[in-house]
Amino acid sequence: MKFKILAILTVLTLLTVPAFAQDNRLTIAGSTTVLPIAQAAAETYMDMHPDVNISVRGGGSSVGIASIMAGTADIGDASRHAKTKELAAARENGIKLYENVVANDGIAVVVNPSNSIDGLTTAQLKSIYAGEVQNWKELGGPNKPIVMISRDTSSGTFEVFSKMVMKGSPVAASALKLASNNAVATTVSNTPGAIGYVGLGYLTNNIKAITIDNVMPTKKTIQTKEYPIARTLHMYTNGKPTGLAKKFIGFILSAKGQEIAEEQGFVSIN
Repeated sequence: MKFKILAILTVLTLLTVPAFAQDNRLTIAGSTTVLPIAQAAAETYMDMHPDVNISVRGGGSSVGIASIMAGTADIGDASRHAKTKELAAARENGIKLYENVVANDGIAVVVNPSNSIDGLTTAQLKSIYAGEVQNWKELGGPNKPIVMISRDTSSGTFEVFSKMVMKGSPVAASALKLASNNAVATTVSNTPGAIGYVGLGYLTNNIKAITIDNVMPTKKTIQTKEYPIARTLHMYTNGKPTGLAKKFIGFILSAKGQEIAEEQGFVSIN
């Protein structure tokens, strides 16, 4: 009877061990900006290591950090730094949010290709998103209403934009808030008069990046921080990464991993 009970307890223990805790499985969640890097790196890593299974999903930077705090992911992607309140909440629960910088990025401001506007100042951009300027003709552009496209509040891109551009002022309630970089890019490409902002890796020929303070977001201007909305991209772990998480992040930081980041349109940290 004792042996039967022991066997049952052993089976139950195995069944309740989270999948992400297994040595050959890795779960990644969070930022849609970091998502292309994580997905491409995961595919390459799994090709190199067929016994490894890496699950990658988006959800936004807040979701990535919350997933680490909840213990539902090994790696939480974030396109912003962890907030003071997140760090405090993690400490209260015995979790140490550890930041691993994996790439550089710039938040590119984009308009519909039909728009003749090629550049704005940071002050003009702030005025648009504060709802103070509502027609492109006020900025020397076409006589079209400005359609503001923004990221939603769970997005790290939204947080960085709010800090670097809005500087504490709220984004106007009339802005359309979307859940991903791809949704912003698609909406801007289909909407004359639209303006939005996306991670550098989401630039395509269907949208037009414009200069901010006379600087275009490029690899060089992001590396030198000349572009005014430059940032780093992160993968958070609970303490310094160990096991498969350490190996995977180490791969992303390798020459091959950084090459993958650049292939996705981002900027190497090397």
